[in-house]
Amino acid sequence: MDSRRPPLTPACPTLPEYVRHWAETTPDRRAFTFVEHPAQHSRGVHRTLTWRRLDVRVRALAARLADETSPGDRVALLCPQGTEYVTAFLAALSAGLVAVPLYTPGLPGHADRLAGVLADARPSVVVTTSRTRDEVRDFLGAGGPRIVVADEVPDDAGRGRGREPVAPDAGATAYLQYTSGSTRAPAGVEISHGNVVANARQALSAYGLDTRPMTSVGWLPLYHDMGLVLSVAAPVARGALSVLMDPAAFLHEPVRWLRLLAAHPDAVSAAPNFAYDYCVATVTADQKEGLRLDKVTALINGSEPVRPGTADRFHAAFAHQGLAPGTHCPSYGLAEATVFVCAARPGEPLSRFALDRDALTAGKALPARPDDPRAVLLAGCGTPAGQRVRVADPVSRALLSEGEVGEIWVQGPNVGRGYWNRDSEEVFGAEFADAAAGPGRWLRTGDLGTVLAGQLVVTGRLKDLIIVDGRNHYPQDVEASAQEAHAAVRRDRLAAFAVPGGAGGECAVVVAEHARTAHLAELDVPALVRAVRGAVSARHGLRLADVVVVPPGTVPRTSSGKVSRALTRARYLEGVYGGQARAGAAG
Repeated sequence: MDSRRPPLTPACPTLPEYVRHWAETTPDRRAFTFVEHPAQHSRGVHRTLTWRRLDVRVRALAARLADETSPGDRVALLCPQGTEYVTAFLAALSAGLVAVPLYTPGLPGHADRLAGVLADARPSVVVTTSRTRDEVRDFLGAGGPRIVVADEVPDDAGRGRGREPVAPDAGATAYLQYTSGSTRAPAGVEISHGNVVANARQALSAYGLDTRPMTSVGWLPLYHDMGLVLSVAAPVARGALSVLMDPAAFLHEPVRWLRLLAAHPDAVSAAPNFAYDYCVATVTADQKEGLRLDKVTALINGSEPVRPGTADRFHAAFAHQGLAPGTHCPSYGLAEATVFVCAARPGEPLSRFALDRDALTAGKALPARPDDPRAVLLAGCGTPAGQRVRVADPVSRALLSEGEVGEIWVQGPNVGRGYWNRDSEEVFGAEFADAAAGPGRWLRTGDLGTVLAGQLVVTGRLKDLIIVDGRNHYPQDVEASAQEAHAAVRRDRLAAFAVPGGAGGECAVVVAEHARTAHLAELDVPALVRAVRGAVSARHGLRLADVVVVPPGTVPRTSSGKVSRALTRARYLEGVYGGQARAGAAG
């Protein structure tokens, strides 16, 4: 039986030292539980590691990795979601190696990215499990890195003379966090031991979890920055229980996530925008029966920009289950800053901003009436989580004042060391034109935003901007208008982007999946295209040069589940969306 009183948290410089501390002081407390769903309607099979058991497994695997590698080598984690993934990550750190959190080759649609990341990271060892060993071996081929099977390493591998772990340097690289690739090719951010501990503690403080009990409940993949920090690093730093499930189990039956939230008091979890809307659309009235969400502490929404409507729909759908309105916490972060940068606090009302669309595209955040159809509705992402955040003109590098839209710059102990194996100065070594505006080196995030009423409001990505006839258009706004224009457009499965146009300019294109309930052969594609063109023209004053309707699953997504506008654009320009997809353009 676990005591609900939070243990005293020490200030350890690395995650492996936290594991050893909890193993010595609270050995029988639950550390990690993985809930497996072997059948379609399974309520879940729980597999748990206590802190003592976790320490034994980390020591054993760290010793085996030390035998197979040299200090500073990269260790790629090609494990399925589960406790072995957690053990492998912490073991690599404990052995003084550089972990590379990845996924098994069977993840649909991501084999090319996996091959590219492995070629870039050049690991000397790959860690997997007995269940996925064969597919990993086949994927790596002859002459690939050595394979260590985590669950086949015996406990006594970590015992004996010379097997005591050596505390790694807090300034050394702990792992490479590869970016999702939504706007460019994936790059590995070097995250130091000090970076991840700092960000874990920043997140705990930001959400008020450093002084109260908590249970992390998560389905986000552990190779993703938010999944790794919220489901592994923060619970390890806090000595708290982390309950994990597979992302596929959530996608197959979203109520599983809600049931785990209900089953664990003081639960904190995170998900992107689409997951909250997905729950609203798919969780049935029968599934809601007996579901109680009144003890959920925080639900983090890390999409950028965060839409207030998502939180409103989710809370309306689950208000009768006791979900408190203040649980939704819009947040902002990125891999280059480990993950967390700004956060809204639990228990506080959602900060809403209705902004004039035309002024926003001109770089000014001016208020508009919320009921104005041309208003852009955004949620505030709170205040910095123990770091400094500024908004800068991306060209002149001048500090901008409140209400002016520019590039978000970040400075703090959580900012990574740079990109692995490539020049990072332009991104990680930015300086203001006037040093007095913000002395020192800053991280250029590539994200656009402004400060309103003391809160960060994220408006979009600098590289995603669609610039037509000298006017800026945010692709997520164009996509929102397009998906509302016709019921057959699949929500959150479309991409708007710019392509070269006549006279050296650019023009705008939308590639959209049709809903799974519709069939392309029976769909009135010309009517759909007219509806999308008309909505985008009326709301944005933007003429779409092309609208392409494609089957479900055609628009590529990043490893974190976001639509990849960059890859969709590249495929469009390569002519991949030919044949039946071009029927949309012809209409």
